[in-house]
Order: sequence, then structure tokens, then C-alpha cells
Amino acid sequence: MSKLKIMTVCGFGLGSSMVLKMNLDAVLKDLGIEADVFTGDVSSATGTSCDYIFTSNELAGNIKSATSTPVVVINSFVDKAEIKEKAQAEIKSE
Repeated sequence: MSKLKIMTVCGFGLGSSMVLKMNLDAVLKDLGIEADVFTGDVSSATGTSCDYIFTSNELAGNIKSATSTPVVVINSFVDKAEIKEKAQAEIKSE
């Protein structure tokens, strides 16, 4: 598998998306999955080429309606167990 491009998204692309990025980086390292993880806001998510978008339930609907990129909904950006479970299920399913 080639190196993945994964975007973490929050309302402004600054605060909570960075928390999610840091936790996702750690989880992917534990899983042995190579990825470039970067942050952004909703409007940049719909126009940026990447393999996956990780975001909150509140923002997922707007993103899903504007892109064909798989969107992974994370309920708690600080819950590494949830992030790991959902990342593993989504990425390993390919």
C-alpha cells in the first residue's frame, strides 16, 4: 500500500483538527500504516485531494455531500481507542 493522504477537519482547520491529527498520527504508527496526515476546514476538505477525511459527526454531512472521498466520523477527537477502531476498520477494508 502506498503512503496515504489523510485530512483531519474541524470548523476552522486549526484547533480540534490538530488534536485529531496528533492522535491519528499515533494510532496509524501503532498500526504500521504510513500516512501524511494534515489539517483543514470544511471548505478546503471538499476541494483537496486525499484518501480519507476524518471529522466530527456535525461536519460529516456537509463534507459527504460535496466529495466522493471516504469520510470517517470520530465522536471524540481525544479517544485513541475510537480513532484506532475506526481507522483500522476503514483503511484495512480496502
